[in-house]
Amino acid sequence: MKEETKLIQNILSDPLTGAISTPIYQTSTYVQESPGVHKGFDYTRTNNPTRKILERLVTDLEYGYDSLAFSSGLASVDAVLKLLKYKDEIVAVDDIYGGTFRLLNLYKKLGIKTKFVDTTDAEKTISEISDNTKLVWLESPTNPTLKISDIEYISKKSKDINPKILVVVDNTFASPAIQNPLNLGADIIIHSATKYLAGHSDVLAGLITVKNPDLYDELKYIQNASGGVLSPIDCWLTIRGIQTLYLRVKKQSQNAYDVASFLEKKRNTCIDKVYYPGLSHHKNHLIAIKQQRYFGGIISFSLKDDTIESAKKVVTSTKLFKLAESLGGTKSLICHPSTMTHKSTPLEVRINAGIQNSLIRLSLGIENVEDLIEDIDQSLK
Repeated sequence: MKEETKLIQNILSDPLTGAISTPIYQTSTYVQESPGVHKGFDYTRTNNPTRKILERLVTDLEYGYDSLAFSSGLASVDAVLKLLKYKDEIVAVDDIYGGTFRLLNLYKKLGIKTKFVDTTDAEKTISEISDNTKLVWLESPTNPTLKISDIEYISKKSKDINPKILVVVDNTFASPAIQNPLNLGADIIIHSATKYLAGHSDVLAGLITVKNPDLYDELKYIQNASGGVLSPIDCWLTIRGIQTLYLRVKKQSQNAYDVASFLEKKRNTCIDKVYYPGLSHHKNHLIAIKQQRYFGGIISFSLKDDTIESAKKVVTSTKLFKLAESLGGTKSLICHPSTMTHKSTPLEVRINAGIQNSLIRLSLGIENVEDLIEDIDQSLK
């Protein structure tokens, strides 16, 4: 059975009523026959039928053992970081999402150190692993410079050094429609399901998928103890949105490729660099071909006038691209990372990671691509 068919058919009708849509079990607690004797649910923080359907759905999409749904993507990140203890270390991608960077700073106060490295250089990444390294943290593609890391190679070499090292992949930018990191050797996948999974800019959600039961049990304990679970209505919204995942991502990826190709032609005028894995000059274009089905719906580009002021003129001049944080929805968005998504990342760290002052990030929606190109063209003028 092909992935698109499996996704739809795995959303089963309600056995009680025959309802074709997943029921929303909007309840906080459940009646028990006697203490501890129930139908698998006792309190919604611990388990909820709607949430369980979403978790199983994403597990199937990512070819994992099981999944856990959280109230936001950062709540998912926080749960994974709670696996660590004092003096543990993380080797992480250098242009990591700004919210994750901020959270890692908080854990630094608890004695958990992070080494930031350009993970497009697999050998350099492996060389940073020490006896204290417990997590290797990848984003591929990265937010916002679309760096591609060789997930399979880094996972294998990390395990060769220490089989207990956990490889974490933030798969938000790709989604399971594009790549499946567990099949490439990763241990944990994180999604800000707010983005491509839910797909309609109307829900805040996070998901973790793991490949083995012991890891699931540990993270399940953390989820229940911390309480940052996804509500039943938001689970339902994510299930509803995820049904069109393959259709949306295919269209968004095609739109992104066409817009990136247009921007590439502008490099002789006002544009300095175009960041998109589908372009042949992209550093790890061949790795993207190897591990991804599509090149994704996100593009970043910088201006020859590398100033915040110039970037602001562009991002406030579009008519169809809406100036907003987030990504992955049906409407095309434009963003200036230095003053928006990555403003909490120190300037020196941003620049070293390749996040220029003028860097602009586009999230392609499902509109007609000719209209989108026309909009970008007029904003650059």
